[in-house]
Amino acid sequence: MRYRTILAALALTSTLPAAAQTAAPVELRILAINDFHGNLRPPPGGIRINDPEDRSKKVMVTAGGAEYMATLVKQLREGHKNTIFVAAGDLIGASPFLSAMFHDEPSIEALSMMGLAITSVGNHEFDEGKAELLRMQNGGCHPVDGCQGPHPFTGARFRYLAASTIETATGSSVLPPYEIREFDGIPVAFIGLTLKETAGIVAPSGIKGLEFRDEAETVNALVPQLKARGVEAIVVLIHQGGEPAGDYNECPAITGPIVDIVKKFDRAVDVVVSGHTHRAYVCDIDGRLVTSGDKYGTLVTAIDLKLDPVTRDIVSAKGENVIVANASSLAKDAEQTALIEAYDRLSAPIANRPAGSVTQTLSRVPNEAGESALGDVIADAQLAATRDAKDGSAVIALTNPGGIRTDIVPKENGAITFGDVFASQPFRNRLVTMTLTGNQLKDMLEQQWLDPKRPRILQVSNGFSYAWDASKPFGERVIPERMTLNGRPIEAGSGYRITLNDYLAVGGDGFTAAKQGTSPQYGGYDADALFAFFQAHGPIGPLPPTRILRVN
Repeated sequence: MRYRTILAALALTSTLPAAAQTAAPVELRILAINDFHGNLRPPPGGIRINDPEDRSKKVMVTAGGAEYMATLVKQLREGHKNTIFVAAGDLIGASPFLSAMFHDEPSIEALSMMGLAITSVGNHEFDEGKAELLRMQNGGCHPVDGCQGPHPFTGARFRYLAASTIETATGSSVLPPYEIREFDGIPVAFIGLTLKETAGIVAPSGIKGLEFRDEAETVNALVPQLKARGVEAIVVLIHQGGEPAGDYNECPAITGPIVDIVKKFDRAVDVVVSGHTHRAYVCDIDGRLVTSGDKYGTLVTAIDLKLDPVTRDIVSAKGENVIVANASSLAKDAEQTALIEAYDRLSAPIANRPAGSVTQTLSRVPNEAGESALGDVIADAQLAATRDAKDGSAVIALTNPGGIRTDIVPKENGAITFGDVFASQPFRNRLVTMTLTGNQLKDMLEQQWLDPKRPRILQVSNGFSYAWDASKPFGERVIPERMTLNGRPIEAGSGYRITLNDYLAVGGDGFTAAKQGTSPQYGGYDADALFAFFQAHGPIGPLPPTRILRVN
């Protein structure tokens, strides 16, 4: 680290002592992505960047898609003797139908074909639990759905790393904590880990027996091991990130967890590839290069390092986010096209089933109170699916905003398909109807502000309404007398049949009050309920946002 110069965007020339200049530095290009989320096809909308003609405005640029990313990765490798392709987690999970129908096997295969070498785990790698993550690594048929794909699934050809995810029974990480690669005889260590809050944002049942430890403490504890193995150059792949204010290759006023984490890292850490927040940035934080490449495969980050052959450390680093510009300069990669077509032949008949129609786009973006147009529709669909006595006798349905992954955008004449519905509700959670008292319901609503920096406002079904006071302290924000069902006040001691998805029902997203529910009755899946609702009630449009009210 003695002579390291970390650069945020453009390389600067640094003068080194003569001893360090006796041999030319070894150059290494790292290509990086994060938060791919199974977007084999270009995501709707692409990427939002500053307008090159007027930086005070934003424009949307079409970007992404595995066929184009593979081509860009090949182009970015050209002319570089030493390269490696890495990632910072959430490559799978919350995926579009084409990948999700096959439990993300197509995405693992696509990234393997691109030459991905190493990735950290993200929180979404645990969406189906530890055993499924290990299947992604090692291959084999799904334990419930079996072998669905056009060919056997042999697992990832890249290596998952999980330094901070510890099996409590053994004290060891569930997957290797790091991997060392050599470039012209110089070892470079890649440490991979996810955010310590993972346990609070995935289903508890899938991570039983696992502990997610502090990110900085985990990395710092590994540094002596790496140094003992002769490693001086250390790159961290971390599924945690920040919130910058600037464009995709800038980093003004970045905030968020990644800032404090990087500042706590041992000085031996040279470069940090981050993710999770779905933002794009190239930063200098505490003298280290820190990057993130947006989401859904819209960017590939090119990181150029120079390694001193004497000290074997990184002496300079620069990063640049490159748009996967599918509409202009990039051709489709034939191997990726063949893979997508093979899976599409199996999935298209299901994905293209007509679901109904909408009058306009149903947005997942909440208003100031926390209510969204799509959230209203999803909650209504879940209530409709569980209202009858045989289905649970529900009177209220609540759903978590994190489970709503994308807007529902109409095609010609307002038509939507099952694939559109599934994209908005891709976790395939079962519905659970349980009895909660009025007090327990209020307690659950108060837990929306467990993380004051990132409130999780539950979406509620028609007929139920409440108001919350932003000026009140945690635990006192919901106004009891403003909680009503069909115009009548919610009674603190009375029981109400309430439908949640099974993620919330076991305390997901910190809603532990839901675990107090009694007489649970399991129903169908959330995406199926939404599909049926569209078929029965189309065309559907946004309703007035009157269910969640904010004061102060």
